Amino acid sequence: MSLTRATFAQNHSGPELTDPESFSFILLPDPQNYSKFDTNQPVFELMTAWTASQIDKLNVEAVICTGDLVEQNNWIVPDGVNGNQTGRQQWESASRAFERLDNKIPYMISPGNHDYGIRNGENRESNFNTYFPVERNSAWRNNLVEAFPNQWGALTLENAMFSLELPNWGKMLIVTSEFAPRDEVLEWVKKTVAGEKYKDHRVIFLTHSYLRSDGDRITKENYKMTPANYGNDIWEKLIYPSENILMVISGHYALIGGYEENVGQRSDRNIAGRSVFQMMFNAQTLGGGWHGNGGDGWLRVLEFMPDGRTMKVKTYSPLFGFSELTADKANRRDAFDEFDVVFD
Repeated sequence: MSLTRATFAQNHSGPELTDPESFSFILLPDPQNYSKFDTNQPVFELMTAWTASQIDKLNVEAVICTGDLVEQNNWIVPDGVNGNQTGRQQWESASRAFERLDNKIPYMISPGNHDYGIRNGENRESNFNTYFPVERNSAWRNNLVEAFPNQWGALTLENAMFSLELPNWGKMLIVTSEFAPRDEVLEWVKKTVAGEKYKDHRVIFLTHSYLRSDGDRITKENYKMTPANYGNDIWEKLIYPSENILMVISGHYALIGGYEENVGQRSDRNIAGRSVFQMMFNAQTLGGGWHGNGGDGWLRVLEFMPDGRTMKVKTYSPLFGFSELTADKANRRDAFDEFDVVFD
């Protein structure tokens, strides 16, 4: 019997574009629990490999990651319980996963608390720039337009702006920010997006710690790094006063429980009366809790419709989608996982 090429076609049971004229962003939630165990690391690589394979099919224009690439930034003695990889091994794993996207598509990352300090946000020292320097991905060259110094005065991708020209949506600016951004970072973003150069851009602000699963914005956390701003402060100092920020995306928050404990959303009016959609997406406790498989491979497809106003959100796991035994579980259909957002 001869086997045709079609025999080997992979069926990933993945999302399809609702309209072929749409484009999409892929949203990757906190990968720290994939990075901290060697046996989990291939799951995150699968997620980025799947993303790369869908660039043409889903008209992917950008990939967004909510940060916490690692569990411990600089730890050298793994305890075997909260991970069996050193900080360096974890960074190498995260870097290896993103290699699937290098020189193919721009991806934007806002570092999380675990990407700083020794174990978890003791200070603002980070290996992020060592593993994600601007030179590593040629797809950034035409999109990276602004950067602001980190706490040590270095220009890195921790605080950066990426400009995209998108079909039917026009000019869009995606802004990354350091964990719990300092006042000067928020002031830089506010002033820059309101300036003549970007005032006609639609802006997406990406930050790590912002929203809880119950929809409340985070008010305070007990990390040692100061000064720092969390959800409520970010809203009041930056999002509310900015007329052209249409969406905030964050991760960070998660509980052990159902899918609804790892997602959150809300909408509020800004100073111009326009609705700002705010979304939290995390998955790190799914697949076995804090010490499970890292998150069951869940990611989100954000489909931007050709009407220039509607975004369709779909939640999918390529880990489940790759097997016919679990393909029926690969798409989450609850109202908090699959929904439409209509922007003003």
